[in-house]
Amino acid sequence: MRSITTSYTLDIAMAKKGKAANEALFEEDYVLRSLGRIGYDPDMALTELVANTWDAGAAKVDVIIPAETGGTLSVVDDGHGMTGDQFRNRWMKLGYNRRKTQGDDVQFPSDRADWLRKAFGHNGIGRHGLLCFSDHYTVETWTSGVLSTFTIGTRNQPSPFYIHSHETGARLGHGTRLLVEVQRHRPDPDRIRTVLSGRFLHDPQFIVSVNGQSVPLSEHEGLLEERKIQAEPGFNVTAFVVDTTRTAKSTRYQGIAFWVSNRLVGMPSWTVGSMAVLDGRVRFAKRYAIVIECGAEWLSEVEPDWSKFKTTERTERLFEAINEYAQEMVEKLSANLIEENSEDALYKNREDLRLLPRRSMLEVAQFTKTVVHDQPGIPPETLNKVVKAVIKIQSARSGASFIEKLMQLDEHDIDGLDRLLGQWTVDSGQWTVEDALTVLDEIDNRLSIISAMEKLSGDPEADELHTLHPLVTQARWLFGPEFDSPEYASNNTLRTVATNLFKARKEDQAFTNAAKRPDIVVLSNATISMVGTESFDSTRDHLVTMRDVLLIELKKGRSEIGRAEMNQAAEYVDELVSSGGIEGLPFFHAFVVGHTVAPNISTVNGREFNGVPRGRVTATTYNQLALTANRRLHGLKTRIPSRYEEVSGYELVQKVMATPSQASFVSSTG
Repeated sequence: MRSITTSYTLDIAMAKKGKAANEALFEEDYVLRSLGRIGYDPDMALTELVANTWDAGAAKVDVIIPAETGGTLSVVDDGHGMTGDQFRNRWMKLGYNRRKTQGDDVQFPSDRADWLRKAFGHNGIGRHGLLCFSDHYTVETWTSGVLSTFTIGTRNQPSPFYIHSHETGARLGHGTRLLVEVQRHRPDPDRIRTVLSGRFLHDPQFIVSVNGQSVPLSEHEGLLEERKIQAEPGFNVTAFVVDTTRTAKSTRYQGIAFWVSNRLVGMPSWTVGSMAVLDGRVRFAKRYAIVIECGAEWLSEVEPDWSKFKTTERTERLFEAINEYAQEMVEKLSANLIEENSEDALYKNREDLRLLPRRSMLEVAQFTKTVVHDQPGIPPETLNKVVKAVIKIQSARSGASFIEKLMQLDEHDIDGLDRLLGQWTVDSGQWTVEDALTVLDEIDNRLSIISAMEKLSGDPEADELHTLHPLVTQARWLFGPEFDSPEYASNNTLRTVATNLFKARKEDQAFTNAAKRPDIVVLSNATISMVGTESFDSTRDHLVTMRDVLLIELKKGRSEIGRAEMNQAAEYVDELVSSGGIEGLPFFHAFVVGHTVAPNISTVNGREFNGVPRGRVTATTYNQLALTANRRLHGLKTRIPSRYEEVSGYELVQKVMATPSQASFVSSTG
């Protein structure tokens, strides 16, 4: 029997040894080192411990700090407390995720069931703040009449922290008491009192005292201003503006907090009603807090769960008054932050900034300060993008001119520019500003043509040979979309045919080549231009042949188009069809353009050859061309009419003719 017992005992020992060999090992100060600043900064340690009491639904917290090292520090709250099982599952779990287990909202004792509060904790390290002062501490927590007392240690055990001892007893009510013998980092009571009051100043229902004393808002060290504001006739509210950085290194709930009868409504925010005062990410928003103290007369305007104000005319007036006051304070206090915000943005772009000349660097810095001054609530990432854009502009030759134009834009144009840049300045391989300019230049060129035609077509002094004729000839898109494609436009094969045809006529004067526009046949009473579009003929082994031919005859002077003019154009088509010098069987689109069309004549004359339709002659006016062009541009000219009003027709022609045409119709000289 002894041998069996001995063997069994040995097996247990070996099993324990094997289990220990497979477990993770921890340095004895593992938890302390994992706490970061909480492990050595008493301000941070006590702030986190009091934040835990906030999360426990406490209304009152008493912090007692000993006068000397070696004394006992305690933190006592009247929160919901914990059962023994809850303590083990929450306090003793590494990296306890409070939000996952308990949610974002604070759980209150039953006597505060109607209170509303968002929890601070989420990563489960704040509860170990007592390790800032010693390697072990005691937790007393009571609820439902049961008191549980735990002593926690962190040394000489395989677990990073452990329950050294556990006792139970009886105690009425609910709450938690933390006790630690201060062996290091003894805090200063006055400083801790100021720090804690700054951290939790937004909620008047959460009272924190240090060694029996608390700091009311009216005596807060960071209080900058206290002012009465008339929210509506006969009713005032009190505004307190606090610089939270004078006390706490970080404050979670900056913004505008509303108190009604000494109770917080909702949560602090820089959005008042539907009006956004500031972006909560900017430095100003992270530094200052505004508390609005309202009397009992506002109780009827609060939702039953205290989550927000009701939407009424009265609350809208309150919000308007507070928004106006907040904007005033932002303007007043933001001057202190201009340098800081400007430096942040410039520092983030320092590498690009160094590449600029000294003068340009100074201009960028001054521009940044101006933006921050005029827009104190500008989000950091937006300011960073603005600075980056200005640096690029300064690097460009036209940068100064562009900035000057930007400063002259009104808010609607700024929004439009933002849309334009948002749609046209994207990643490489997509649209760019250069593409946008190409589109805008083409639109501007076509609108200029329309305006010039309208201005000059009725001008008896106009030199039409050098104005309207080349203008219309260049604008092939007026006569149909098939002539608007530069890829297949050509008159290389047509030119010889046209030259032979029109030189055979006695009235021909010359065949000239005008720069940057199609060749023009100058007749005694008109000018003629021709252009064709090519296609691949599937019936001829997919060889290129002429598909369509556009012939434009523009009559000189204030001419009227009659039957004789239509017949002459029809002759041109017939001779071109029968000439045999054009590859394929193109369809001829002939337009005779004048100021008026005689009554009682057919404005469209079809042409056939061997029974096959081969052409059509159309009579039209300059005015009709202008109307057609405007339709083809979706009425843009009527939507931006003032753009060309002050520009003469001759100036518009010069502008258009200085613009390269869509296609180079002819490269030869004559």
